[in-house]
Amino acid sequence: MLLELLKGEYAVYQCNTQYALDKNRVEKEFLSLTKTKDEISIVASSKSIEPYEKIEDGWNILKIMGTLDFSLTGIISTISTILANENISVFVISTYNTDYIMIKKEAIEAAIEVLKKNGYEIKNEI
Repeated sequence: MLLELLKGEYAVYQCNTQYALDKNRVEKEFLSLTKTKDEISIVASSKSIEPYEKIEDGWNILKIMGTLDFSLTGIISTISTILANENISVFVISTYNTDYIMIKKEAIEAAIEVLKKNGYEIKNEI
């Protein structure tokens, strides 16, 4: 399976429920927004979202290449287990077609190494 390391560094932002997304401030390559009754969470490039309540900075993103059908099972579980066995935590984002695995930048090299040892190919590796 092919994974692509997205360029740049990302952050997870927590915003209040009144936050209005300014599309001019957001990098167009990657943005994930989740809204609940309690908060708005945004994953975007580091230093691209303001104002925010909290931030967890310093993430890299691995994109699972190809369109993933809803009937496929175990892809995220397998990758997560491989990384968990190396004490590497993940934050997963799924879209209609694709899954993204976020890994802290200080663990990304180890994550790439262990994934390659387990048969994954990494495009744009560090």
